[in-house]
Amino acid sequence: MARGKTRKPARRKARPAARKKKVEAVPKAYGSVTAHLVIRDCARAIEFYKKAFGAKEVGRMAAPDGKVAHAEVKFGDRIVMMADEDPGRGFPSPEAIGGTTVTLMLYVKDADRAFARAIEAGATALMPLADMFWGDRYGQVKDPFGHRWSIATHKADLTPAQMEQGMKEAMAQMAGGGPPPA
Repeated sequence: MARGKTRKPARRKARPAARKKKVEAVPKAYGSVTAHLVIRDCARAIEFYKKAFGAKEVGRMAAPDGKVAHAEVKFGDRIVMMADEDPGRGFPSPEAIGGTTVTLMLYVKDADRAFARAIEAGATALMPLADMFWGDRYGQVKDPFGHRWSIATHKADLTPAQMEQGMKEAMAQMAGGGPPPA
């Protein structure tokens, strides 16, 4: 560099503004409708769901009193939210109200194995597994916390006409006192 000349400071290239990751309006792990269970002894229920259904705990927040204020548990590819009951704030468990009006549907690869695992873990069979007219191998259990679970493996894609015919046959057989046809 010649004397008397000043060197211009090197220009830095401006960094592009950090691109914000687009927030999904409906997170994939939740879907458009997500169950939120209210449970008496939520911590114990989470352990039951791990044992009975192979669920995985994703996260948990404790309330000041140590109860579960919010937890997220993954069943297959979906999250189910849950928390301890708080009847004083309008959040009773099924045990507090003497039952539930909701049944959770759990699709699995092997309904027979999943059903047996749930019973072994402490669930009560409500409807034994059977091949149903709509194409599922299907049964129901009640967990020790009062929640109903349908356990199913989809076995056949049927047309609406086939399902309607199957339903008529099942209803006729049940009206006659027999079990639904397989």
